[in-house]
Amino acid sequence: MLTLYRPGTGWLHRMPAGPKLLLILSVVLVVSLLPAHWSTAAIAALVAIVGYTVSGLGPGLRGIRELGHQMFSLRWIMVITLVSQLIFMGPEPAVANTARVTAAIVLAALLSLTTRVTALLDAIERGLRPLERLGLDAARCALLLTVTISTIPVLGRRAAEVRDAQRARGARNNPQTFVIPFLIVALKHADELGDALTARGVR
Repeated sequence: MLTLYRPGTGWLHRMPAGPKLLLILSVVLVVSLLPAHWSTAAIAALVAIVGYTVSGLGPGLRGIRELGHQMFSLRWIMVITLVSQLIFMGPEPAVANTARVTAAIVLAALLSLTTRVTALLDAIERGLRPLERLGLDAARCALLLTVTISTIPVLGRRAAEVRDAQRARGARNNPQTFVIPFLIVALKHADELGDALTARGVR
């Protein structure tokens, strides 16, 4: 399975997967519940910057550079979200909602960057195991949540790779020429993910 995990020795890397998941999800939940005001955009941006600054991804400004890389990978998601919100809701909620969505995604990416998929999967499964008495399949739910957390940042990176390949061939920065190649790459990733799940006995 393709992941964004990058080996490191920072405190977030060393933190157990379970508490780390709860910490990041709590921050994402708080950001998501902020009201749709202008100040929300600033707060969401500040939370993302602080999160990457103190995450211990590497020396110096490596955390901020990684945040910039994540934001660049998400630029089309940000544009689509902002434009659609502007059309239906107006400037203030559009900017606030786009900032909240972007902050939530880049904060979730911190989990993928600092946690191995196997460790995350085990942590979620252990947390859901008490619910098996109610008929919940903890292993399947853990796998679903892990794939969901990992997929959006991966697709963001795939989008950046498609754009870089087009730029290397001299193609113009045109959304119309971007959509079809990106859909092909995304579908290919879905097929690879399905094959990986099938190989692990998931039906």
